Amino acid sequence: MQIFLTGATGFIGSHFVSQAHDAGHEVIALKHKPESKPRIPLSRDPKWLNKSLEDVLPSDLEGIDVIVHLAAHSANVPYDTLLQCMHWNVIIPLTFLEKAREAGIQNYVIAGSCFEYGRSGVRYEFIPADAPLEPTQTYPASKAAASIAFLQWAQMHKMSLSIQRIFQVYGPGEAETRLWPSVCNAANKGEDFPMTNGDQIRDFIHVQAVASQLISECERIIGQSQPTIQIANLGSGNPQTLYSFCFQIWKETAAKGRIVRGALPYREGEIMRYVPDLTPVIWSLS
Repeated sequence: MQIFLTGATGFIGSHFVSQAHDAGHEVIALKHKPESKPRIPLSRDPKWLNKSLEDVLPSDLEGIDVIVHLAAHSANVPYDTLLQCMHWNVIIPLTFLEKAREAGIQNYVIAGSCFEYGRSGVRYEFIPADAPLEPTQTYPASKAAASIAFLQWAQMHKMSLSIQRIFQVYGPGEAETRLWPSVCNAANKGEDFPMTNGDQIRDFIHVQAVASQLISECERIIGQSQPTIQIANLGSGNPQTLYSFCFQIWKETAAKGRIVRGALPYREGEIMRYVPDLTPVIWSLS
């Protein structure tokens, strides 16, 4: 399978490249900045295409079986402006999809965000993949708008499209300011780790599992006999509290410090439960 990948040097993208090669697939990967390095070491580099997404030509996509779009603008707080997020997460990718269509590519796997659900997520014990999109910040709003735009585009042109909305992913290569690296850093240094009471319930999924499921989705989508659209939540199916997640790391690393519950206040408007229903929504375009 020939995969064209955006976001290959990113957190999830780096793991995707590694696993795709292990599975015997070929990866042609976009690299906007030639000096960019993957977030984890790779045993084998993909075939790098040193271009920005907006500069990709249909001729760059010859022989590709599936497009995997993982690149995202301003995915971590503080988010960029709404205008910039909409430009880089909706307009430029949609223009890219048109070039891919011109190149004759029929199959697309796109990474979405659990935060597209926003306010609607609090109304569900398990958030279904067809829950209303009610995002509350700039980056999630742009990802929700992208989902709607890409779905319309796929239906218009009868393309196979899979949108995978990823929940709380963690693991090697993650930004140091996020929860898992912060807990691991404190544990490894023997320091105390201050946190809230940690009663928030989330679905944490390891980045290697995310990469594996995305590759499986590529294999599924190119094996179809007719075009389909699928929207799915990508999670572990194991909801747990933040404290439980942190304590598990503490125990596995035999940390010497303490987890100090209640040392930090909850964020204003903190959502206490945000957990996916992993049943996909799928329909045929034939």
